[in-house]
Amino acid sequence: MKTLSDPTVTPLQNFVDSIVAIGKILLLSRRSKITKVDGHNRLIIMGNGPSLRQTMAENIDILKSNDSLAVNFAANAPEFFEIKPKYYVLADPHFFANRDNEAVARLYENLAKTDWQMTLFIPNSQDITLPDNIMVEKFNMVGIEGWQWLQNAAFDACRAMPRPRNVLIASIMVAIFKGYKEIYIVGADHSWLKTISVNSNNEVVSVQPHFYKEEKKEVTRVNNEYASYSLHRIIYSFYIAFRAYHQIRRYADARGIQIYNSTPESFIDAFERKPL
Repeated sequence: MKTLSDPTVTPLQNFVDSIVAIGKILLLSRRSKITKVDGHNRLIIMGNGPSLRQTMAENIDILKSNDSLAVNFAANAPEFFEIKPKYYVLADPHFFANRDNEAVARLYENLAKTDWQMTLFIPNSQDITLPDNIMVEKFNMVGIEGWQWLQNAAFDACRAMPRPRNVLIASIMVAIFKGYKEIYIVGADHSWLKTISVNSNNEVVSVQPHFYKEEKKEVTRVNNEYASYSLHRIIYSFYIAFRAYHQIRRYADARGIQIYNSTPESFIDAFERKPL
């Protein structure tokens, strides 16, 4: 895997990436309004992978007693109202451009039913209206690569993040922006390579199960989206995601932040493994 220390990342490519990063920060990034947490609490980030079902069954008390963060369609699962996560992240434009989608509409209905204080993080390019008990904070979903000192400065200022190929990348960076120094990740199976295939029509098929019950229309939407992409583009998107985790690990190490992967059999190879 190509990483920041890989000699195949030439000085010229690093220079070009850095110039592009500066341009993106100047044009797309805004001053951060993310508030910092007090103290040194730990945070548990709950991905939507199928292993989260087992983690919730075995560690529900831990999830309920610690600060936690949920993502995407987690609010459509009944456990959402039992765990009562402190934070929630929505990053995909689908959640903002398709409010009439059945699954998305139900998500917003469930978010509106929350009876606890929760903070929802969304990209700074989006807007949303929710009940008063849900505070909305915005983050810069601006993905950059390039010189490490430039990345460090941009991340310190909450102006950018490693390329946010998925919501977990954005969630880990939001946790860092909030000031958490101990972060655990569960439900981050990322085992797409086990399920990806190509059918007789040369359409890519990728089975991406989640811990919650899949809605047929949402499954169809995702399948249609994948069928429109060639295999090499999808594999490349996987590469971007796994590389981003190594960028996060390098930055976290430099800032004294501990990130643990507590997901059984996770494909993410960047973070230290530690049971929840």
